[in-house]
Amino acid sequence: MGLQLNTVIPWGRSLGEYIRMFDLTPDDLKLSILDCAGGPASFNIEMTQQGYSIISCDPIYQFSANEIFQRIQDTYTTVVDGVKASSQDYVWDNIPSPEQLGEIRMAAMEQFLSDFTIGKQQGRYLTAELPQLPFNSHQFDLALCSHFLFTFSDHFSEAFHLQAILELCRVAQQVRIFPLLKVSGEPSPFLQPIIQELETRGYRTKLKTVNYQFQKNGNQMLKIHKYP
Repeated sequence: MGLQLNTVIPWGRSLGEYIRMFDLTPDDLKLSILDCAGGPASFNIEMTQQGYSIISCDPIYQFSANEIFQRIQDTYTTVVDGVKASSQDYVWDNIPSPEQLGEIRMAAMEQFLSDFTIGKQQGRYLTAELPQLPFNSHQFDLALCSHFLFTFSDHFSEAFHLQAILELCRVAQQVRIFPLLKVSGEPSPFLQPIIQELETRGYRTKLKTVNYQFQKNGNQMLKIHKYP
């Protein structure tokens, strides 16, 4: 893969955040789950500690824990300063300040780093990236994709988004994507055309409001599954 680590800004989220972002129920957690573009989230280790079935994939997993840690150190202050500069674009209810946001994210990333080497050996962290995944069709019950698709609509085309989502639908019975806003906070222009195309291809889609909002108006998730 051609990914350069110096182009990546690692930023990890916790199991609690995943539960709220993706409206995960206790029954959902029992499913076979793929966390696609998972980055340095603690979701995998927290799920594993509770006995659940989880695989995370991301191109960043080609690097070592030490290399990822160094990149986190190199970019952490820049990210927090950027959030401070645009603090009006965020909702500060559950997270009271940019500084505390940084602490929460760092705690999740430290959990990830402590688990990454052994988790990779166990096959829980796999180096892979959309729009082509090294998994069998319907290998997972549920695929989750956080802060990648639609978030980076200015970097990836509508065609890429459609191909990536169809690939997630190939490997999982159900797909959930959050959020549906661009990094800038604007709605992704790809959302409605992609929903229409998916429904034309026989997929059922649903926009669901979830109990998680950090970006203003960023509290919707897209659920996709094939008609039975």
